[in-house]
Amino acid sequence: MPMTNKLILPVESRMQGDLHVRFGGRPWETYHRKVARRPLPSLHVKYADEPEKLSIEMKDFLSPTEGRLPSNRADIYFKELGSESPILVKLIMKSIYQNDKRIIKHVGAKQFGMRFLLRGLYAHNGLLYFHVRMDNESNMPYAVDFITFKVVDKKVAKHTAIQERILQPLRAFHQVVWIGAGRSERIVFALEQFTLSEDKQLEVTLYERNGSRTLTFYVEPEDLLLTKKIDNLKLKW
Repeated sequence: MPMTNKLILPVESRMQGDLHVRFGGRPWETYHRKVARRPLPSLHVKYADEPEKLSIEMKDFLSPTEGRLPSNRADIYFKELGSESPILVKLIMKSIYQNDKRIIKHVGAKQFGMRFLLRGLYAHNGLLYFHVRMDNESNMPYAVDFITFKVVDKKVAKHTAIQERILQPLRAFHQVVWIGAGRSERIVFALEQFTLSEDKQLEVTLYERNGSRTLTFYVEPEDLLLTKKIDNLKLKW
């Protein structure tokens, strides 16, 4: 079908979703692509000959404003964040990172001259925030490939199929790809809120790019009880 006024939208993300682009404003001319190999966020665009606005500068919505949310913010929401504003999510993650409080001291892994630690768990409006730290105590740099979150069974008998459920992080603040020798780095992840039954645990694994120094720690159901509410967290703009 010939299409006029074609829009080309170079959008790339690790978030799951669909891509909808409408040409000419008629629903049956909507181009719909389900992205499997490289998932995209949900994005709906409608062409208009005389648009009300020619552009939206997302960066302006996050501009610092003393003591309060930016006055020029827009009510833009994403499906995966539910009713939570992406602006507030970013500010919460930034505040967790900058405050750098260690409220969990017993969850972590140490191996290969590396330490992979859970420093804090926070909850706000249906989202869980994981604050993790990676310490490279070796003489070799560590290239971070990715970090996974899985809900898995606890100890099971041999020859029993292990049930696991992958949890996809919705956002990550201060994404790290390289940890120099003798250096430390931290990341804050936002995930959809979940619970763990007595026979389940959360498996968090750090993978090395082009290497085999893999570290894993486990979050037990009772550890989730240590989750701190963010209602009284002092946000830093």
